[in-house]
Parts: sequence; structure tokens; C-alpha cells
Amino acid sequence: MVELPQIRMESQLAQIQIVKTDGRQQISQPQAELTIQQPKAQLSIRTSPGKLQIDQTQAWEDMNLMPITKRNKKFAQDGVNALMQGIARRARQGDELMKIENGGNPIANQAVQNSHPSMKSLGIKFIPSHFSVKTNYQPAEVHIEVKTNKPVIEAITRKPEFDFQPGKVETSLKQRQEIEISFTNLLV
Repeated sequence: MVELPQIRMESQLAQIQIVKTDGRQQISQPQAELTIQQPKAQLSIRTSPGKLQIDQTQAWEDMNLMPITKRNKKFAQDGVNALMQGIARRARQGDELMKIENGGNPIANQAVQNSHPSMKSLGIKFIPSHFSVKTNYQPAEVHIEVKTNKPVIEAITRKPEFDFQPGKVETSLKQRQEIEISFTNLLV
């Protein structure tokens, strides 16, 4: 058997090694400081009181309860009215007697009229007439004034805080490439 010469080649590829470190990011937001104050509103209320006036003068007079001076004036007026009615009655009766020739019996009629006084009317006289009490009412007035105050707001903002660590990638040669050549059965 004849051995043939041989060339053997063995190769090894290069290998790259990659080591990766992840980046890290952290964000925090501190709370803002906020103060709010609300001053009270100013309120003022003024009222003028209501006024009620009641006039009972007419009602008292209707019940025959009046001041003495007014009562005297009323009695004097009633006396004048009665006198005038008496004069009118006597004048009318005198005219009837003057015309006695016209017939009738004026003397007997006048005797009956003058001898019997007129009937007094019965009724309750101490009740005042309708609407004899006069009222006048002036309502109260209310004045309201309101002064509002705006709120006082103070805010202190805080910037966000960032913490960043960048990632990295490291590459290195894990294995070098190689080639080996060997010869066998060579004639020398």
C-alpha cells in the first residue's frame, strides 16, 4: 500500500466575547409645597326698622269715647242741628196752619206729632264703624354689603430628580483564530 502525501489543515475561528451591563435610570418627583389661605369675606348688614302706625281715633269716637273738648264740640253741633230741625218743623207747621182753609185737620195732626216723641232706634251703638281703625305700615329695609377676598395661594414647585447610570458593552477576543497545517507522507 502506498501512502499518499497528505496536507492536513485545521482551523479554528476567532470568537468574540460580548459583556453587556444594562443602563439604569431612576426618576423621582418630590411633592410641591402648597399653602392656601382663604381670608374671610366681609359682610355688613344694616336694617332700618319697620314702622306701624295705628290711628284709632275714629273707632273711639264711634264708641262715644273721645276727649272732652271733642265731646263738647259734638254736643254743640248736635244742639245746633236739633235747633235747626226744630225751626224747620215749626216753620212747616206754621205754613200748614196758615193754609187751614185748604182742608184737612192740621191742628189734630200737629198735636199727635208733637205729643208723641219719635221712637228711638234700638241697636248696639258701641261697635265702631267699618275701617274706622286706620293703619299705615312702612316695611323695614335691609341693606347687605358683601366684600369677597380672593384666596392667597403659594406654591413651591420641586424639579424632578434624575439618576442615570449608562449601560456599557464590552467586547473582547475570547479565542484567536488559528490555522494548523501539517504534512504527512512527504518524500524528502
